[in-house]
Amino acid sequence: MKGIKIILRTLWRIWFYILMAVPILIMFPFLVLSILSEKGYPYFFFMARIWAKFILFGMGFHYKVESEQVVDENKSYMIVANHTSMADIMLMLAVIKNPFVFVGKQELARIPVFGFFYKRTCILVDRSDSQSRMAVFAKAQKRIESGLSVCIFPEGGVPDDESILLDSFKEGAFRLAVEHQIPILPISFGDNKERFPYTFFAGSPGIMRVKIHKQVNTLGKTNADRKEIREQIRNIIYSQLLVFEAKKTLKTA
Repeated sequence: MKGIKIILRTLWRIWFYILMAVPILIMFPFLVLSILSEKGYPYFFFMARIWAKFILFGMGFHYKVESEQVVDENKSYMIVANHTSMADIMLMLAVIKNPFVFVGKQELARIPVFGFFYKRTCILVDRSDSQSRMAVFAKAQKRIESGLSVCIFPEGGVPDDESILLDSFKEGAFRLAVEHQIPILPISFGDNKERFPYTFFAGSPGIMRVKIHKQVNTLGKTNADRKEIREQIRNIIYSQLLVFEAKKTLKTA
């Protein structure tokens, strides 16, 4: 029985990468055209959302969104969320309609097909290189000034210890938000670690709960306030993750 589960989960993981590649190959000419100029990015983003939903539903994931506010589609936000799974990327694209760019690790650019567009549309960072980290600010500024939102997972990566509910937050996202006086939109992902963890022989189809919290405004705030804002945002997400965990425990009790 254990051997059958290993085989099925291996096939399921392979299926994930097939689902990633197929829509990209189908839309390839249109995706290439959309990244030839910055004006084409909203069209690229529209196709990226189709790609993300295709993967989620193809993997048997069904997302359920609860929102404390209406997200203004004409406003730029600093979007932040907890990070536990590769599926976080797809889920974020599926639930947020505002065109945004990810700030993400450059290692993902090595993934065949996906990486070709990832490195041309996202802001890549090598967290071991201080110059790379500083270059992020200039690139993000350009995107914000063009009317786009920016999405950062402020934990700076997925914790190696899967028992950690929420790791400490880096300051980059909050520094950018304060400097550009744009609101921060906190989002909590409740089930991604269980649905599709980085552990290869784990995960299962099912519900992915999402909570979009009220925005935290940065108007009038300065760099002296960013640590306080960082902890405020972390507490908002952490508190919601505890609620998700409590509901999960009640269901299994």
